[in-house]
Amino acid sequence: MKRILIIQTGGTIAMAIREKTGGQVSERQSNGLQKIAPILSEIAQIESRELFFKDSSDIQPGDWVAIARCIEENYGQFDGFVVLHGTDTMAYTASALSFCLYNLSKPVILTGSQVPLSVIRSDAARNLINAVQMASLAFNEVAVCFSDKIFRGNRTTKMSIGDFTAFQSPNFPPLAEIGLDINIKHTVSPAVQPLQCEAVFSEDILVMRLFPGMKPSAYIPMLDSGIRAVIISAYGSGNFPITDSYSLIPFLEACNKRNIFMVMASQALHDSVNLETYASGRIARELGVISARDMTMEAAITKMMHLLARYTNPYEIRDLYNRSIAGECAP
Repeated sequence: MKRILIIQTGGTIAMAIREKTGGQVSERQSNGLQKIAPILSEIAQIESRELFFKDSSDIQPGDWVAIARCIEENYGQFDGFVVLHGTDTMAYTASALSFCLYNLSKPVILTGSQVPLSVIRSDAARNLINAVQMASLAFNEVAVCFSDKIFRGNRTTKMSIGDFTAFQSPNFPPLAEIGLDINIKHTVSPAVQPLQCEAVFSEDILVMRLFPGMKPSAYIPMLDSGIRAVIISAYGSGNFPITDSYSLIPFLEACNKRNIFMVMASQALHDSVNLETYASGRIARELGVISARDMTMEAAITKMMHLLARYTNPYEIRDLYNRSIAGECAP
């Protein structure tokens, strides 16, 4: 029987319900896991460890490091890993883990719930059982398991606050779907080399979302605060204003002058950024802007954070960002 380590980090799945108020509170809820332990024990030999206990809105890069190190330290003793995590930043954590766990040959499955495990109509038990099932299979990915679907972690984004189908993978099909049987649609061959954990992330990054009326010049002073990369959430295929005081070009020129990496992402969830489509994109490319291609915003951000921390050569960072290193974008 496979050995699975459940790593608890908090989130709604572990919350308790206070009967008098009917509201969720961030209290450790161990009863829920105990209730479904008999079911889980039929799937695999389970061990559970509480790494920390946080609302996922409080998760920071240091927590990604802690999760990655926990997996590394226990890698030889377990066949798979399930990370219980809040939904708000789950896609960021999944993306970050996919970039820092090199040569992965065991499943790392993140899951959580929209309703606490202690509630009768919770989605938590179903998600957890599915996650443990996936973690017991030959499945060499960092993935998100939610509502009977398994998504590649760095292709996943949260789409709903209230629906049980909280996550989607806009530009990549589900890796597996769970019904009467588990239908695995995509698998990655196990790595030949041993696991390499490079859990490092730089926080010297600025994310800008364009909107009509935005004055990009107001952001230029921020560039002198140690920023090393800027991720711009632009329109459509990477389009942005180029006229009057709304033009983004002076800001891009300021970044270029300071040798700051510039990445153009899109506010549209589907399809890919193409800097050849419009005049603004061609100008951006000439100024050294990198396309985020079809990456989610979570992947675009965490990938750059990881590369900035691991490499010093700007040409190497640029080259690695321009190609897929963990299945996060089209080849």
